[in-house]
Amino acid sequence: MSAFLFAFVAVLVTSFGGRDQLLIAGFTHRLGRHFGVLVMSYTISIATAFAMAWAGMYIAQLLPDNAKMMLVAIAMFLAAIELVWPITVRTAKEPTRSLGAIGLILIFRQWGDASRFLVFAIAAALATPLWAGAGGALGGIAALTLAWLLAEPLRFPLLSKPYRQALGVIIGLVSIAIGLSARGLL
Repeated sequence: MSAFLFAFVAVLVTSFGGRDQLLIAGFTHRLGRHFGVLVMSYTISIATAFAMAWAGMYIAQLLPDNAKMMLVAIAMFLAAIELVWPITVRTAKEPTRSLGAIGLILIFRQWGDASRFLVFAIAAALATPLWAGAGGALGGIAALTLAWLLAEPLRFPLLSKPYRQALGVIIGLVSIAIGLSARGLL
């Protein structure tokens, strides 16, 4: 159950101002609050969270304990890098209003984002992919619902850039501490 809570909070906190949230806010701003966009984003958020959770547990099962903790540290460090990496906001141009095209872009944006790396790390560390996936999915749903409701893509980066960078530094430092601990240096 702790994996559920950790994953929910991690995804909700790290999704603010993320690429997936900006995508949904941009399309909603341009196309209106279409429930199809919301349902599609929920489905993809659930799928990516569970895929990363199962991948984290599967890979962690192949490794000894120290290597498993190093895997967690690496996943957290990748999440930190993604958080501090600058996000460029482009105006969405979707003339076809295709949910499939929006969904495909959302899958690619979520697949390598900080939130999913943290779901991977939590599932690997706690060996509970079902709870980590459920928490990550619910956190992603909450973050995307917020983007759908606000639907102002230009407001997110202005508020979130220092927040995401500070969060990235914190997660990066925690990942370094975990990595040093796994190597027996801390």
